[in-house]
Amino acid sequence: MLPLVIAPSILSADFARLGEEVRAVEAAGADWIHFDVMDNHFVPNLTFGPMVLQAIKPWTKLKIDAHLMVEPVDALIESFADAGADLISIHVEATKHLDRSLRLIRQKGCEVGVVLNPATPVATLDCVLDQVDLVLLMSVNPGFGGQAFLPHVLDKIADVRARIDRSGRAIRLQVDGGVAPDTIGAVTKAGADTVVAGSAIFKKADYAAAVAALRAGAAA
Repeated sequence: MLPLVIAPSILSADFARLGEEVRAVEAAGADWIHFDVMDNHFVPNLTFGPMVLQAIKPWTKLKIDAHLMVEPVDALIESFADAGADLISIHVEATKHLDRSLRLIRQKGCEVGVVLNPATPVATLDCVLDQVDLVLLMSVNPGFGGQAFLPHVLDKIADVRARIDRSGRAIRLQVDGGVAPDTIGAVTKAGADTVVAGSAIFKKADYAAAVAALRAGAAA
């Protein structure tokens, strides 16, 4: 399995200080920056546009992992790629032509991610697994930070891990939602190698200690 990646979600950061917050979690030992994009249409919340990503890009050397919870998605793929996203993940539920949308991400020079909501069957991945660099499994219903982890997603993580292993490709398996020191152990044991953490980092006074607690939880 690939080395563990911890990606703080700036959805839980102080919006008035986003540049400083991004720099602080990088200094605290984070590996990526997770950038949650919500449109108040596909999900019931409204967050960041491409100009915000472009604004924080100079504040960090870390990979910016843009998770597009939007519908329709293709026009925003181009906008976020142009803004500086390194990896763009889109939901299978948000496009009528998944193959085309994933190919567009690659054409724009970004790494490619595909996302499944908690109730979306894993078999949806079968026709696109050869195109992606990352599979993201939502362990909450998307739209809001701070939700509790849904335990039934552990079986999906194990299922997707088996499919990735059979593919022979170095595809990252990311989990987003309710990941904290007390849940990350089960998540990584099931097969995830990349975790998104929002409240578990940004709602703590000491970001370095919070990142260290997640790594310790994963190791345990």
